Amino acid sequence: MKIRSITCFLDPSWPLDIQAVAQIGTVAARAVAEFQQAGYEVQTTRMATPPFPQLFASLDPDGIVAAIQELEQLAGAQGFAYVAVGPALLDQPESYALIPKIIANTENVFCSAQMATRQAGLSLPAVRACAQIISALAPQDPNGFANLYFTALANVEPGSPFFPASYHAGNTPTFSLATEAACLAVDAFEGARDAAEGLARFQRSVQAHADRLKGIATTLEEETGCKFGGIDFSLAPFPEPATSLGTAVERMGIGKVGFHGTLAAAAMLASALDQVSLPRVGFSGLFFAQLEDAALAQRAAEGGLLVKDLLMYSAVCGTGLDTIPLPGDTTPEQLAPLLLDLAALALRLDKPLTARLMPVPGKQAGEETSFDFPFFSNSRVMGLSSEPLLPPMEQSRSIPIVSRPRS
Repeated sequence: MKIRSITCFLDPSWPLDIQAVAQIGTVAARAVAEFQQAGYEVQTTRMATPPFPQLFASLDPDGIVAAIQELEQLAGAQGFAYVAVGPALLDQPESYALIPKIIANTENVFCSAQMATRQAGLSLPAVRACAQIISALAPQDPNGFANLYFTALANVEPGSPFFPASYHAGNTPTFSLATEAACLAVDAFEGARDAAEGLARFQRSVQAHADRLKGIATTLEEETGCKFGGIDFSLAPFPEPATSLGTAVERMGIGKVGFHGTLAAAAMLASALDQVSLPRVGFSGLFFAQLEDAALAQRAAEGGLLVKDLLMYSAVCGTGLDTIPLPGDTTPEQLAPLLLDLAALALRLDKPLTARLMPVPGKQAGEETSFDFPFFSNSRVMGLSSEPLLPPMEQSRSIPIVSRPRS
């Protein structure tokens, strides 16, 4: 198992507090050394800030872009591979239109945008704005790669260490861990006699790693004074069969991931993960990320895995729709209903969900993708069953959705 990211959360203030960024960089470097000494590969360190509309509230749009460029340089000098500047906010609708410009003028900056929160409900204008952002980002790269740096948020609280959803709240510097742990499920079901045995192995493995990670992180907190925010212990994949969530599902006895039985397998893994004792933060679920998972990419290319399937799995375990290649001519009006479904699901089930959708310029449904990125496994462009919203839905501004009561 790897640590996908040690994510440090900091309010760098404006003008930027150079000393504060340097201090959190020192914490990140020390954390990398400690976890590596314990045998964990750390892929990246990352920094997340409060939402950019709040952090740079005193600046005009051009000034915000320039400030984020300065922040990117400063963070890079401290060893951070990526920076997340948080979401565009429901109460600042003008902030949504700035995201394509931020991403176009930076190299390692991630952004997000709110669609729904517990407090405000589901905002149709925000859903439409997120669809416009995705559409505007697509042509910035021939493969639609700019959308890697953006996700639409539904019911996502601050503190998740997984990008692009990360953002900070409060004044206390914090660090959290994001795991790449799909391999634990793959290994647990190797030779298992039945589901119960495989799940028991899986739980023991997760618990052992969680205890080790917590112990190291708690010591770091005591010695550095930087608060430990928790572990997002998610089954995030890497595009190799041995580290694929899809491989794990198929080892559980499902003939092909995406076929019937996949939802049950996903629910079983998520239920087992929920029963592990650990300091949770973020999603702590299953990442059905098409382009990041070798088995998912293959099954999607074969036609056995659809966007609707991935949305359905989000109801029992997942984190939403992640790295989904879509036809390049998908319009914002077609994207909005899909985002609306995801946001409604997040509020009704009271769980965080995100959408990272990637229209690929010039590609149609069924055509092969051609990404040259070590964290992607090429697949085929997914078809989208979607038509523009019509009245009365199209004319709505907000949708009141309360979470399902629990007895």
